[in-house]
Amino acid sequence: MKQLIYIAEDEKNIRETLQRFLENDGYEVCAFETGDALLGALFKRRADLVILDIMMPGTDGLTCCRLIREKDKVPIILLTAKDTEYDYVSGILQGGDDYLTKPFRPTVLLMRVKALLRRVEMERGTDPLDRDITVGDLHFSGKEKKLFCKGKPLALSPNEMKMLLFLMHGKGKAFSRDELLDHIWGYNDDVETRVTDETLRRIRSKLSSADSSVLIETVWGYGYRLHSGEGGE
Repeated sequence: MKQLIYIAEDEKNIRETLQRFLENDGYEVCAFETGDALLGALFKRRADLVILDIMMPGTDGLTCCRLIREKDKVPIILLTAKDTEYDYVSGILQGGDDYLTKPFRPTVLLMRVKALLRRVEMERGTDPLDRDITVGDLHFSGKEKKLFCKGKPLALSPNEMKMLLFLMHGKGKAFSRDELLDHIWGYNDDVETRVTDETLRRIRSKLSSADSSVLIETVWGYGYRLHSGEGGE
């Protein structure tokens, strides 16, 4: 069965070029002029991957990304004509998995699509989201796919959940920013490591609000390490 890709892009020439290029590589592609049209289709028939232009009339790409992430973990690639770190960070924090700045070659997008889909396939069966784990007052239920602090559900975005679970499984070990970035988003870039810092800041804030004893220590000049906060590793 062909893998299904949804594209939302308001520029007709780009939309048709990407659709044709991906179809020629063997994918089934549904292309939409607006984000609203894509959302309507996605919630009726799930896609294997979604490509969103950020600047679209109606519901913009970042909002679409956030709405999708509230219900689905489908890989998302964001397209934009802007090339700023703020836009990149905003896209990733809304739940995007990858980010491309226009203009780009269709072959580059195809490589990103293949890499994301390959990563999804590799994670199946070995996903830490399938296993229970308890660290300090945090407990993750693989059956419910929920993380609890002192018995109460902790609201986390998909990427926040993946990062916290990664640190929990490596309790006491220091991970570099690049390692965390590569594990969660699949790339390694010195500028993009700021996304790691921002995600960790949000996790810490949520743990603090829940009065958790679990601590995420900053290893200066390197990265982060998680402790149970109960008098030992």
